[in-house]
Amino acid sequence: MTSRYLVIHMTDSTGSALPESEDRRMLGDWAERGRDAGMLGPGAPVAGPEQAKSVAVRGGELLITDGPFPEFKEWFAGYDLIEAESIDDAAAYMSAHPTAVSGRMYILPVVTLPWEQAAAADS
Repeated sequence: MTSRYLVIHMTDSTGSALPESEDRRMLGDWAERGRDAGMLGPGAPVAGPEQAKSVAVRGGELLITDGPFPEFKEWFAGYDLIEAESIDDAAAYMSAHPTAVSGRMYILPVVTLPWEQAAAADS
């Protein structure tokens, strides 16, 4: 049985140090392998920090802050949803992505919320 994983891509805010041709080749090979294996789900790059906002509510007050954020040493560059037999399989697959060379990735299992589990058990 496979599980779903959210992969968060983190890079330097200035982008990849890889030459564009190498970045595109690696990304194409990675995506083809994932499609062929049925592992690759939705994913996308995101805009740079200059287009970002931070949203929070504190003490009933809405706080919206424009980016870039000086506390970020890395930038959230994009995401992927993948399916794999285990988190180790997910990590092995993600090791062929250009972000593995030019940044880092966080792989998080997608879980069911407790109230969704209870509702499924009641059905």
